[in-house]
Amino acid sequence: MQRPAAVLCTSGLAVEARIARAAGFSVVISAADRDCTSARVGAAAAQTECLVSFGIAGGLAPGLEAGTVVVSGEVVSERHHWAVESRYMQRLSDFAQSIGAIRGPVFGGTSVLATRAEKKHAWTTTRALAVDLESEIVARTATALGIPFIVLRSIADTAQRDLPPASLVPLSAGGKPDLLGVLGAVLRRPFQVAGMIGLARETWIALSALIGPARALRSLVATA
Repeated sequence: MQRPAAVLCTSGLAVEARIARAAGFSVVISAADRDCTSARVGAAAAQTECLVSFGIAGGLAPGLEAGTVVVSGEVVSERHHWAVESRYMQRLSDFAQSIGAIRGPVFGGTSVLATRAEKKHAWTTTRALAVDLESEIVARTATALGIPFIVLRSIADTAQRDLPPASLVPLSAGGKPDLLGVLGAVLRRPFQVAGMIGLARETWIALSALIGPARALRSLVATA
């Protein structure tokens, strides 16, 4: 009889967390400041066997469309590089192939890459496929504890998209949008409406693309 491994997902959005929890995972929502997130993940990780960075991401590699699923055991930052052991990397390669995802490094950002120019620079310097704000914390914590980590992300904003300023309004501590703040930002700059609609559509595509892979990931991490 199998039991699931003790796995902790870290996500930035409440809606991402709901998808992960529906697949059977425990989740830390990291919309608060990075120091708080690191502390919360570190405390919870002591009781786990694997850490997962889960949710949507910004595309860095040219040509990746919204909804493209990225699987990785390799995270790069401006100064560091983390990678799981080769035996785990092979399992991740097989897993990515089984769910129709692509595998490659992910850039662990400390701030949102909002413009095409910023994304192009990150792609040129790191060759990472995607960027998100949680993977660096997950990879660093897992490596320090000597446990594996997995990045499971889907592309929302592509490398060809500039993010509208209203989309950069900070989330609540629980990972929910500040709707009044977003509305105020749009009213101050109405030209953003078309961009916000396009981004919302791509985000919905990306979130929908995570549902099946999240369930498949649960099978991957099951242990005897």
